[in-house]
Amino acid sequence: MESVAAVPRPPRAGRALLGLGALCAWLGLVLQLVVSVRAAGALSGALWALGYFTVLTNLLVAVVATATFAGRHGWLTAPGTLAALAVYIFVVVGVIYSLLRSLWAPTGWHQLADACLHDLVPVLYVLWWLCYAPRGGLSLRQPLRWLGYPLAYYVFSLLLGAVTGRYLYPFADVARLGFVSVARNGALLLGLFFMLGLMAVAVDLRRAPRPVNPRA
Repeated sequence: MESVAAVPRPPRAGRALLGLGALCAWLGLVLQLVVSVRAAGALSGALWALGYFTVLTNLLVAVVATATFAGRHGWLTAPGTLAALAVYIFVVVGVIYSLLRSLWAPTGWHQLADACLHDLVPVLYVLWWLCYAPRGGLSLRQPLRWLGYPLAYYVFSLLLGAVTGRYLYPFADVARLGFVSVARNGALLLGLFFMLGLMAVAVDLRRAPRPVNPRA
């Protein structure tokens, strides 16, 4: 059901939602780094924490949300960047992690970091993007370009696993699943990214401001 056009969304509500999302992202990142450093040492803990797609994507959301909240203009706050981040944070951090949640049970500060990075930030940012992000300017070619980030990360995670023997995600464990299965899993993930990217563009096109007819 479409909202009533005569009642514009209050900008303060959008800023509050975006600011809360940025705050949760920064808080979750700091807590995750503290927990990782305590567990594995300063350098090793920080590097392993930053190796996860969850942490990297939340870092991107924190930077972009902060820049947008501050009213900055440029690539970080362009409609394509905002939409791509909504897809990234929703697919892996919001959806994939929900399937992996039963594999571990964090406690203490780690549990709070986990809630911020995997629950609060995806919901807050995607909700903000759906309701308050600027509309217009997206094209059907962009979802294909948005695949560059997850594809590069997937290759990185495979190389990291091959060198260290530690695969960050079970569906990318070549040693256990074999390369063919891991490649298929990667293709399915990229397909999911692409489909949701197309959906994001469709939402943008549907809600973009219509040009004013001078004869009206």
